[in-house]
Amino acid sequence: MTDWPSTRAPRVLAALLRLGWVVKRQTGSHKVLARVGWPDYVFAFHDREEIGPRMLAKIAKSTGLAPGDL
Repeated sequence: MTDWPSTRAPRVLAALLRLGWVVKRQTGSHKVLARVGWPDYVFAFHDREEIGPRMLAKIAKSTGLAPGDL
């Protein structure tokens, strides 16, 4: 079982922005996020898209996101 709930994409993006990530550039729904000390991360989800627990865990590995950040 995972600690991650299914969550809509805008809520995940807002949590990343609160953690210090900034949108470096955007092409369509693909946003390239940047944060000092981390490699760039491509956030490629539409606004109405639901992100499941497994994908949230993968995002967390790349960005430092924690379940409590959502």
